[in-house]
Amino acid sequence: MTYRHFKHEGWLYALAFLLALGLRLAELGAVPLTDAEALPALQALHIAQGLKPALSPHPFYILSTSIFFFLYGGGTDFLARIAPALAGSLLVFAPLFLQRIKPRPSLILAFFTAIDPGLVALSRQAASPIFAITFLLLAWGFYSQNKPRLTGFFAALALLGGPSVWAGLLGLGISWALYQAFDLRRKSRNQPVDESAETELQPHTASFRVAKRPSAIWSFAITLLTAGTLFFIAPNGLSAALASIPAYIISWQTPSDVPASRLFLSLLVYQPLTLLLAIFAIIRGWRKLSGRIIPISIWLLVSLLLAVFIPSRQVSDLAWTLIPLSALAALELVRSIDMFPEERIEVAGVVLLTAFIWAFSWLDFSKINWIQANSQEYFMRLWLLFGALLLLVFSILLVASGWSIRTARIGGAWGLAFVLGAFGLGGALGSAGLRGLSFPELWWQPNIPAQADLLRSTVNNLSEWEMGDDNSAPVLIAGVNSPALEWALREHQVTAVESLDISSSPYFVITPLQDNPALASSYRGQDFTWRQTPLWNDTLSTQSWVRWVTLRQMPQSGEIIILWARDDLFLGSSPNTNP
Repeated sequence: MTYRHFKHEGWLYALAFLLALGLRLAELGAVPLTDAEALPALQALHIAQGLKPALSPHPFYILSTSIFFFLYGGGTDFLARIAPALAGSLLVFAPLFLQRIKPRPSLILAFFTAIDPGLVALSRQAASPIFAITFLLLAWGFYSQNKPRLTGFFAALALLGGPSVWAGLLGLGISWALYQAFDLRRKSRNQPVDESAETELQPHTASFRVAKRPSAIWSFAITLLTAGTLFFIAPNGLSAALASIPAYIISWQTPSDVPASRLFLSLLVYQPLTLLLAIFAIIRGWRKLSGRIIPISIWLLVSLLLAVFIPSRQVSDLAWTLIPLSALAALELVRSIDMFPEERIEVAGVVLLTAFIWAFSWLDFSKINWIQANSQEYFMRLWLLFGALLLLVFSILLVASGWSIRTARIGGAWGLAFVLGAFGLGGALGSAGLRGLSFPELWWQPNIPAQADLLRSTVNNLSEWEMGDDNSAPVLIAGVNSPALEWALREHQVTAVESLDISSSPYFVITPLQDNPALASSYRGQDFTWRQTPLWNDTLSTQSWVRWVTLRQMPQSGEIIILWARDDLFLGSSPNTNP
């Protein structure tokens, strides 16, 4: 069953794409690369320089980014993240290709993916799971449309997208098996099902398997061979793709310091609208045995459990959970789109009332930050918050009894969408790093270099002063294992060693914060804050979390490193012999 598309649908998808592109490209290079980002970025830079480095299990990112570096003539933080930003922007078109979903919920899902804080954050991180998500969903979409060549093409790119593709395939496989078991049990009990929704997610698999499978296989093989080797320039790209399998298996053996509660907190803070709408959709879908909502809700549960129970859990593991969550929210919100002309005034009134009470509740909640905990005013504010929410519930019930349930439902849904949608958009701006490093977000990667630009400019200025070229002086890194540090100084000749040889006399030496008499006698040192991480695990009080939710303020710890510059690089010092 296919559905007729509505007027201006193409322009609305273009708007969603431009919105997604803007959120993902704005100040893309402002936040320095972390160690996890810098390692594959350095590999891409080495390929662009004609070298043959060993590759991490993120071949598509490394090979595609090397093309941007080659065209530019070098690497920048912006170019290191341009490939995931473009892939994340293309994700908004995935619902369009799912032919069996109605056009309106597909369009709402496109806007949800465009502004989702988690997807925005992943799209601004190098070597992130966004490649696997985008390409696997596009492969699924073209599979549902019986386009075998495009199915094979994007399936190959998904395999090159990194270890996250196996998390997605595992979640989809378990969800399919559970739904098949549920469907068999339902049929054995002769339970009724919503037949109108039963086949909306089912592609024409029979004709695809019989007549078009060879085309998909050839497309998959050719794409994997060419894109996976960058047209045979980097043959080890194929081995890097296969290395994603053991990399994912190892993730089930590596412990993490991220508690499971932080993942649930992330959903509550960053996806309040989609989370609430998805809960309503799940309740309605299971009550009516909807053949469309039940499989998506199973996918949501499975992906959430996989993210929670993996030992190496990170907030980014929720990436596969965001897709079914947004899909359920779109299916629920679309029920509130159609309005009769005679009920528009009443609906607008309910929307304004709902938005006003929600805004008042948020302002009251924010005021708690400035009040002493456990004081009389503190408890009064909490009771005022609960009272405002109860007032909203009773107001909706009065509208339902006085006017109609339909008016109350549509007005309440859109009032909720405007307020919580604005809150989620604010979370997207924060996750994009547009507020700066002083306002940490859960979706950020840990250990962000806080003073990378200052360190690089200091080395460049001293190098230019001594040698007339800001990139000529070599740099020795002793005892600091940080690919981000090598990336920040990539324009210099960088050598990383475990310990310093005191018989050498390099221009610059970077060491951890420690006493070093051998360097102090003939070098001048300056400390820099390097890897900076919010103290999430040390924040136990409710007041501290409320302050972060409302103001994004959280104490942070920073690693200190020392940049040592040889004495003869400074004016008035005695000359020294060059190494």
